[in-house]
Amino acid sequence: MSPKPPRQARLAPIKRGFRHGLLGLSILFLAVHLMGLGHSLIPVHGTLNMILRPDGTELRREWVPIERISPHLIYAVIAAEDSRFCQHIGIDFDALNVALEDNKSGGRRRGGSTLTQQIAKNVFLWNGGGYARKAVEAWFALYIDTVWSKRRIMEVYLNVAEWGDGIFGAQAAAHARFGKPASDLTPREAALLAAVLPSPNKWRVNPPGSYVQGRASTLQQRARVVSQERLASCVIK
Repeated sequence: MSPKPPRQARLAPIKRGFRHGLLGLSILFLAVHLMGLGHSLIPVHGTLNMILRPDGTELRREWVPIERISPHLIYAVIAAEDSRFCQHIGIDFDALNVALEDNKSGGRRRGGSTLTQQIAKNVFLWNGGGYARKAVEAWFALYIDTVWSKRRIMEVYLNVAEWGDGIFGAQAAAHARFGKPASDLTPREAALLAAVLPSPNKWRVNPPGSYVQGRASTLQQRARVVSQERLASCVIK
């Protein structure tokens, strides 16, 4: 029976693997950091949702600066998707706790996902569940909220959000649904666009069904509150 190699020799492969693992994580972190910094300054040219759109539909999108997007759409999106957008740090822990309690009690299921988390998923990750992906999404959301301004977060969101039929971004959606640029959207048109955001390939803007019509009316009222109470002050001065 041959003698065992010295303990130091037995541990050498483990140490090398650990060092290689740390190096790989460091490179990944640096790449993510550079990507995040880049997206804070330049347009986001594509996402996995755009690449993997259903049925191979034609991609329609046009990046526009936030100055060319109607404030009515900003108010409506905050009203629909993230009323505490200007207050939270990328994750709305209050909304998350409410969502968890509602889900535990068997009430209407809530996601508690912020606009920042949706950007983390759409720009850096992929659709789907799983605790591992959710954990990475949460880290990205906190990172984005630290590196990007709230105005930039809203600008990216409105340019990568999906509005069905291969349409991404407010400009393409406004042209396709209403035949006008995003800067000219009325409060009603903005509310209709915001109303379908949770399921853009299921709910229609034109013609809107009774559910979308009712939801848009509710969002119009909420959008007025967002404007009056300056809940979008981190985006619109």
